[in-house]
Amino acid sequence: MKGRTILLDHLEGREAAALMVDGKLDDLFVEGDAPPPGTIWRARADRPVKGQGGMFLTTPDGPAFLRQVKGLAGGAHLLVQVTGYAEPGKAVPVTAKVLFKSRYAIVTPDAPGLNLSRTIREDDERDRLLEIAHEAMAGSPFGLILRSACAGADEAAVAEDIAAMLALAQQVSDDPGTGPERLLDGDGPHALAWREWAAEEVVTAPGCFASHGALEAIEAARGPSEPLPGGGHMFVEPTRALVAVDVNTGSDTSLAAGLKANLACAKALPRALRLRGLGGQIVLDLAPMPRKDRRPFEAALRAALRGDSEETVLAGWTPLGHFELQRKRGRVPLAEVI
Repeated sequence: MKGRTILLDHLEGREAAALMVDGKLDDLFVEGDAPPPGTIWRARADRPVKGQGGMFLTTPDGPAFLRQVKGLAGGAHLLVQVTGYAEPGKAVPVTAKVLFKSRYAIVTPDAPGLNLSRTIREDDERDRLLEIAHEAMAGSPFGLILRSACAGADEAAVAEDIAAMLALAQQVSDDPGTGPERLLDGDGPHALAWREWAAEEVVTAPGCFASHGALEAIEAARGPSEPLPGGGHMFVEPTRALVAVDVNTGSDTSLAAGLKANLACAKALPRALRLRGLGGQIVLDLAPMPRKDRRPFEAALRAALRGDSEETVLAGWTPLGHFELQRKRGRVPLAEVI
């Protein structure tokens, strides 16, 4: 089955969305129990944490943690937005830079100005989109970012999307309440799929996960083993402190076996982490390879992560030869929901 297909279904009673690329599961969103990223609260500042340069906040859904606090006094109320999922027992990470994000537009109340995605390079297309943006944002003090999905999109659809996000931003910003309150729910899996994925086909029939082969791939992702081309294997195992990734060459005993397995790991790792919903500290225990091959591995990993949906920082090599990453916890771990 060639091409990209979006499947909208439910998984063990939870809303879920799967992206199939050429018949293979490439991405997965599953509804969790915690407030999803994008949720907006009016929160109350509670107490500062001087050693971490942040502030604990009180929200209607429990404690939250805001980093890089400056000039915020205890007892003050402010709008914050959930940025990711917290580890069990920890406060939810939030930001005071609230965004209103849709398929085509991102409205930025705290950052005025009109901006276009850098992936849109054609001058005529940029001029067309800027004209739409200027007309839709006329008189508004808010800022706007037009996303890459705008390229070639229908003018009316882009304008409608901007207007919807602008109205939502104005409504939330003007809310007259005073105490901690949830003002906006973050997008669920189906809305996220519409917002973030592009595909030739969208299937919404109940049971489409089973009929399109997604269930088998999801079941495989629940285990640690991830096969690599050439007969090697990668084992992805989350612990309380970090995610450990072990790379094995398998039956390949050639001199270049280590490098081949590690390059295959670099290519497969973003998908393996996406499907499992894993983030935080990630340590790669790679197959043995000469030091001179470290640079090609880093280049391959950086290229693979370039198109990934979650922000990942390459921290570098440890004295023991492990490679470390720091990945945003932007998804609920698959093991916690099914």
